[in-house]
Amino acid sequence: MPKIAVFPGSFDPITIGHVEIVKRALPLFDTIYVAIGVNSQKKTLFSLEQRIAWLKDVFAEEPKVVVDHFENLTAHYCLRIGAQYLVRGLRNASDFDYEKTISQLNHIVGEGIETLFLISQPGYSHISSTIVREIIKGKGDASPFLPETVRINGWEG
Repeated sequence: MPKIAVFPGSFDPITIGHVEIVKRALPLFDTIYVAIGVNSQKKTLFSLEQRIAWLKDVFAEEPKVVVDHFENLTAHYCLRIGAQYLVRGLRNASDFDYEKTISQLNHIVGEGIETLFLISQPGYSHISSTIVREIIKGKGDASPFLPETVRINGWEG
């Protein structure tokens, strides 16, 4: 049975921290779905199409990565595609407290799905999509926090 994992997120935008987590998880799985969770109640800065395009560009050379998106519960998406694992990055203790609760719920709703937590390397632990969005909205230079293809494609808000 192939080991399939999902790395879910809004990726609004994808950061170098996200990329680092996926690259560290790749040796552990046969396939990793980097999947955008679509929440109609959440206002995003970038369109779903733009975020998908960035993910496809960033992971174009990674044959074990599949870019996708889903609505509703992450655990239901995992069941639908046959994923047994979720991958989550932890930057700090607050992330752990939040993610621990979510992982326990996903284990129940997802019929035994396991969550693998990877602790961010120190050089990435300060990076979040929320902070990057604020830099972009404030017309600052967010390029140190973004993968090369995101910098190339930029945002013309």
